[in-house]
Amino acid sequence: MVHAFIMVKTGAGESEQLLAPIRELETVSEAHIVAGAYDIIAEVKADAVYEVLKTASSRVQGLQGVTDTKTYISLDE
Repeated sequence: MVHAFIMVKTGAGESEQLLAPIRELETVSEAHIVAGAYDIIAEVKADAVYEVLKTASSRVQGLQGVTDTKTYISLDE
């Protein structure tokens, strides 16, 4: 099992409307609006690194209003 976090930047005022679609993604176990350099953090659990990357690059970045993402893969269990 691969455990990762996707940090999401959104356009101004778009965080709240993007939270639900991100939470609905199959590999996303949790997502929260946060303060700081990014607007949303999504926790991802997948069977393979490829699935994490697909979630970040295709699914999250494909949502209108997402301007940038950064993915961190956990190295511990």
